[in-house]
Amino acid sequence: MLHRGPRAFTPDSPSVRAALTVTTWVLSVASCYSYTSDTLPDIQNEAFIKECVRWHNKFRSTVSPAASDMLYMTWDPGLAQIAEAWSSTCQFKHNDRLKLPRRLHANFMSLGENIWTGSLSAFSVSSAITSWYNEVKDYNFNTRACRRVCGHYTQVVWANTYKVGCAVQFCPRVSGFATLSNGAHFICNYGPGGNYPTWPYKRGATCSACHKEDKCLDKLCTNQERDKVKGHYSIKNPGWPTSFRNRYISLILIVKAFLLVLSIIITILIQHLHPNLVLSD
Repeated sequence: MLHRGPRAFTPDSPSVRAALTVTTWVLSVASCYSYTSDTLPDIQNEAFIKECVRWHNKFRSTVSPAASDMLYMTWDPGLAQIAEAWSSTCQFKHNDRLKLPRRLHANFMSLGENIWTGSLSAFSVSSAITSWYNEVKDYNFNTRACRRVCGHYTQVVWANTYKVGCAVQFCPRVSGFATLSNGAHFICNYGPGGNYPTWPYKRGATCSACHKEDKCLDKLCTNQERDKVKGHYSIKNPGWPTSFRNRYISLILIVKAFLLVLSIIITILIQHLHPNLVLSD
């Protein structure tokens, strides 16, 4: 009498091929997920706030040549509200109201501003701030000469700037950006503003030119009074993230992962119970 052993699932078996097909399809759907007008974070989103602060400080702490007086940057809700109001106009230009003698913020006479506009699928906080910082390749620190555009970079690493507030807006159209439709319009405002006709920071040993009341954190000058922000993140600065998803998107990804596992199990069971079943395209 012949005894049939447990059904083997080899790499060439229909069950494995079917499972791999399902896995590939589900993963491709998950990886292709992009932001929509309903999933872009608002200025109260904690993950968004932390991401904006972290990426700015990441680049500020790694400038070359090293900075001796670079201040640690923290979140400012007032600056975020200014960025939100201007981003909602969906205009690819700087906010005229930032110019002196107008005063939009109670603590700062001058404000800086960086703008990033692109497709929803291309947007993330990290990619936008990285694109600003990457202008460093066209900036010569010794001569302060710029081959192309460097103002976004110099504002990101402006040593005396210690507050930032950002907002991102869904825009069906962006004035001044004719080639874009259904895009993400991301703006950060800075206090105090930078980009005066001088060097963005002092070259030297990190933290060597900090104020005497300051402490050194991750090569940046911090001060509890200066950096204090009610209800938001300040000195706490864990490791740098490499991508951003808000809570709503994270829930979607968790559900997709569950459906992936469930689909694989169901496929294998069907192939086990019906070995002669053929799956075709």
